[in-house]
Amino acid sequence: MLFQLTILSGKGGTGKTTVSASFFSLAESAVAADCDVDAPNLHLLLSPSIVDKEEYSGISIAKIDSSRCSECMVCETTCSFGAIKGLKVDQLSCMGCAVCELACPDNAITLIPEITGEVFSSETEKGPLVFALLKPGGETSGKLVTRVKEIALSIGDERKAEMLIVDGAPGIGCPVIASIAGSNLALAACEPTLSGILGLRRVHDLAVHFGVWMAACINKSDINPELSNAIRKYCDENSVPLLGEIPFDEEVNSATMRGEILVEGHSGPAAQAIERLWKNTLTLIDSTSIEARGLSKDERLPDADF
Repeated sequence: MLFQLTILSGKGGTGKTTVSASFFSLAESAVAADCDVDAPNLHLLLSPSIVDKEEYSGISIAKIDSSRCSECMVCETTCSFGAIKGLKVDQLSCMGCAVCELACPDNAITLIPEITGEVFSSETEKGPLVFALLKPGGETSGKLVTRVKEIALSIGDERKAEMLIVDGAPGIGCPVIASIAGSNLALAACEPTLSGILGLRRVHDLAVHFGVWMAACINKSDINPELSNAIRKYCDENSVPLLGEIPFDEEVNSATMRGEILVEGHSGPAAQAIERLWKNTLTLIDSTSIEARGLSKDERLPDADF
């Protein structure tokens, strides 16, 4: 069974995708899944070739059959979202709740699946990548994330891969919950800012709530030593293994702008730090049995290059 490693952040812009792409490059046998379906960008670094594509229907929209409609207006008066006006359905307002379909005495309303996104299975030089794109304003992004992971897990089982690396959605909402579902380890990428610390706390609370083992790393760790110390203290007090610290490095931005994976062909301090982070992550995984991954407050890891 694949080991599921999910890279998370309580907010956007913490370097989550940079770490995910680098880990995928360093892994020997892995499948990657980009679960930020609202704004996927892992494929921009991995340059995949699309192998398969499937449409995704996240919601059904009411449709009125005018040939059967008696214009009783029951649908309009029963719609709690004001989606039906003048016997026309506003697709942006319709929530697919089916109340109008049930209330219509003429059976003139049916719910039609609405295509709200696409899921892409692809191949890269490093291995399979599955990602998706939700249409602007598309509904049920968490369900789409689940579908991305289902396909990635299926491909991983077929290829006998050892790990699924998930580039999770930012924040703590429904797509994030779907991202960490079934994960063996969540690695939170945070930055030494007030919003970064708040994001770390929020995503840790989420991981604890769903019983997911979590570790952390600090990106741009040298830009604010005081807040980096606050993150170290939080991790120590809450038994969150701090696996690495990535210094600020202008090479990260220049590599990203060129669509390059940081650990490939770059030897700056950030690239070296991510390589150490990967080794420490593997050490953490190997040093703790699956049964013991509900880490207790007083549990400490064996010696590693932390």
